[in-house]
Formats: sequence, structure tokens, C-alpha cells
Amino acid sequence: MSQEKPTACLALADGTVFYGHGFGATGETVAELVFNTAMTGYQEIMTDPSYAGQVVTFTFPHIGNTGATPEDDETGTPVAAGMVVKWDPTEPSNWRSTSDLQTWMVGAGRIGIGGIDTRRLTRAIRQQGAPHVALAHDPSGKFDLGGLVAKARAWKGLVGLDLAKDVSCTQSYTWDEKAWAWPEGYTKREGAGLKVVAIDYGAKRNILRCLASAGCDVVVLPASATAAEVLAHNPEGVFLSNGPGDPAATGAYAVPMIQGVLAADLPLFGICLGHQMLALALGARTVKMNHGHHGANHPVKDLTTGKVEITSMNHGFTVDSQTLPKGVSETHVSLFDGSNCGIAVDGKPIFSVQYHPEASPGPQDSFYLFERFAAAMRARRAA
Repeated sequence: MSQEKPTACLALADGTVFYGHGFGATGETVAELVFNTAMTGYQEIMTDPSYAGQVVTFTFPHIGNTGATPEDDETGTPVAAGMVVKWDPTEPSNWRSTSDLQTWMVGAGRIGIGGIDTRRLTRAIRQQGAPHVALAHDPSGKFDLGGLVAKARAWKGLVGLDLAKDVSCTQSYTWDEKAWAWPEGYTKREGAGLKVVAIDYGAKRNILRCLASAGCDVVVLPASATAAEVLAHNPEGVFLSNGPGDPAATGAYAVPMIQGVLAADLPLFGICLGHQMLALALGARTVKMNHGHHGANHPVKDLTTGKVEITSMNHGFTVDSQTLPKGVSETHVSLFDGSNCGIAVDGKPIFSVQYHPEASPGPQDSFYLFERFAAAMRARRAA
């Protein structure tokens, strides 16, 4: 698509403005700007609740060429505030596609901007940290640049912000759908399984599918669930999901619940925000990262085996490994920057990772973690 007049603009809090071609919904949104290096999965990324409060810059230039399909949504509707891409989205070419990206974005009320120098933007994010931005789309090309910059500067950011409550379910539900497989697609798990309570801080559907594929009967509870409500289901294990926002803010109500579950001595497994919640409950601290980790090609070393996994990541906060208490070990580290990527309670089936072993699409090196969780529950059942 070629246009003489810009129909969208991205205004950074430092006054820098990028002009481009708008697509998707019209209007304005204010958020934190991050970049994602994945070459596939833009639909999964946009519907990942962990991206609440963020506009995503895609470093891969060809975004939209496989269209969209409801099968790939990680939640009911896109959660990321908007997207920034190099090339304007083209007509889709994929047998699974049921919609083009433009139509999908309009239906979701999300703003996109194309024609942006994403390499320059990514360098700026790496050097200066994830900026606050205002993204606007107006087909007439009329923008109040001063107002947009002022809105970006006025936005308070993610530090201290609890977003889990905004993306969590509001009531409990059960889950029995397994991971997608050719040629059947999604199938249902049958028969009695391991009873798992999953706490929804912004859970991706494929995490729940992986639990079901590992043999779990899953009951999902809201982020605000108490330890008494969790234990009332008589679970054989408890899972802590991914989610957005500042873990310290969510921890105000999540930490007491997790500590109650820890006292029950049940197998426990956490991913992403769930990993950070577990660390806080054990006495560690979390810190905001400069620009975070967002992509599907992050190497992580398992310190217990020496093996390196290629992982999918999406987080802007990290566990400060220097604050881990006695009896809690660091199990995984990022080979990009040495930041913490996993912990475990010594001698107990209680562990968590910062990355996403359910990555869909993405690397599948880490699916063993779901099997490890299931094995811990079976061992407890047999004891």
C-alpha cells in the first residue's frame, strides 16, 4: 500500500515522532513500547495477555502475510495495545487463514502502523530502555503531535501497576482441550487425570492445553483466588500462569495465596509472572529490566543439566537472583545477559521458569517441564 500522506504516527515521550501508514482500528492508545524478535506468531503475540499495556514492534518485516485464524488466539481478543511493523501488511497466503490482519485488527479495536524503520526503533529501545509512547491512526492524517507527546510523557508506566486483575478470568472454569496436533487439530482429554488448579494471572490458552496434554484435569481460578479457595478443590498440584504488569503489585494479593499453598506441600509450577510470584512468595525480589526479553530465540542454560534450550520469552521484569533465600536454587539463566530464568525449592517439587515452554508457535525444547510437573504429582499420589 502506497500513500503520500502519513495516516498514523508513533510519538515517544522524548519527543521523537515516527510517521507511517495506519491499519486496523483508528484512534489513539498510550503504552510502553517493546520489540519482539520472533519470525512467526504475530497473532499469538498480540493475544498474549502478558502484553497488556504494551505496543509491540516486530523486528521481522513480513507481518500479516499468513493472515489470522481464531484457532491461534491465546485469549478471546488481542490484549497488546498496538503493533508497529516495517512493511504494510499484505494479503494473506495461508490455508488456515480466515481473515486478513487489517480486518482482524479492526475487529479487535487495535491500532497498527506500518512503514516504520523498525531497526532504528529497536536500537533506540535497546539503548534507552522501553519508552512510553502514544500511537495514533487517523485516515485524514491530522495529528496533535504536542498532545500525543504530552500523553506519552504523562503515562505512569508499568512499575507499580497490577494488570493481572484486568486480564484474569472473573469466575472459575474447567479446561480439557489438548495441544494442536496434525491432522486432528484440537482434541479433548478423556478419562480421569491429575487434579490441577491453575491460577489465571493472564493465562495463555496453550499453557492450559499443555497441562491437559500432560494428563491434567485443569480447574482455572481467578488471580484473586485465596489459598482456601485453591485448596478447597483438593488439587494434586497448583500452577501459576503468565501475566502482565509489575509482579510486586500483583504480589500484594498473590503472595499470601501462594504461601498458603506452599504450606500445604503440594507440587507447584510457575511460568513467567507465575515464576516471579513464586519468587516473591519465597522471599526474593523482582526488578524492572531496561528493555526486557521478547522473542522466540532466547538461549537459556539449565544449570542442573548443563543443557541449553532455545526458548520463547516475554517479560519486562526479572527475579533478582541475588535475593533468593537459602533453600531456593537458581536453575536456569539467560545466555544473553545472565538474568534469572528459573528457580526451584531444594528437595521439593516446587519450581518455575521465566520463559514459555508452551510456546506456540515457537521452540518446543522446554515442554519437558509440563511432564516434570505431572511426574511430581504422580509420585506424590503413589507415595
